Amino acid sequence: MLLTVDVGNSHTVSGVFTDQNLIHQWRLKSDRHNTADELALRYHSLFQMDGIKQGDITAFIVCSVVPTLETSWLNFGEKYLTGCLAPPLAVSHQIDTGIIIRTESPTEVGADRIVNAVAAWDSFKTALIVIDFGTAITFDCVSKKGEYLGGTIHPGIGISLDALAGKTAKLPRIDLGKNPVSVIGTNTVDAISSGMLYGFGGMIDRMTDLLYKEMQQKNEEVNIIATGGMAELIAPYCSSITDIDPLLTLTGLRLIHELHQS
Repeated sequence: MLLTVDVGNSHTVSGVFTDQNLIHQWRLKSDRHNTADELALRYHSLFQMDGIKQGDITAFIVCSVVPTLETSWLNFGEKYLTGCLAPPLAVSHQIDTGIIIRTESPTEVGADRIVNAVAAWDSFKTALIVIDFGTAITFDCVSKKGEYLGGTIHPGIGISLDALAGKTAKLPRIDLGKNPVSVIGTNTVDAISSGMLYGFGGMIDRMTDLLYKEMQQKNEEVNIIATGGMAELIAPYCSSITDIDPLLTLTGLRLIHELHQS
């Protein structure tokens, strides 16, 4: 079994693959103070609940945007995943991922963005724009040759809601689970909800349009794929997203692991 772990600033998504099949998945809050031992306690419980024996994990790969947690996860793998046939693997620009990074400074590219590009390219084999709705919203551009070109970074929806509530005296922190009745909000909650959902939807369409035009200089096909916790929430409010894959990052981790086994 392969344990894949995607460590974000807000949440950690992990999954267990048997061959190419994802058989278990968990989404937990990221705590950048977690030690390897604390991770072991948490995952021992998760494994037990889903009937997994820790010794059945024979491979482990992690991508992390939190450096301290990457260290903790690698220590966890080395200390507790004793059934692994190879040392734990952490994704970075320094390892072979199957794509070429064409940015000015590859060291600045987040591991999750590399992993998403790998998975999307494997699915489509065309030029791509990958939108990840995480703590930040990122747009990543991949050429039809499978080259990572760069992209844009924007404040995420959760960050924006927190800032709106935290920096104003009377505006509340709302739950976006309720769809606004109309674009024109007739009360505070609906006004914030409309601003967030239609506003971010408009931003997605505008940024996608600009990136699409820049990438289409050679009239190549460009697919737009979205992932991340908020992707399905925002998708109905924009027209540019053609595919949603909530498992994109875990799939990319599996593909990179497979590359290192060949």
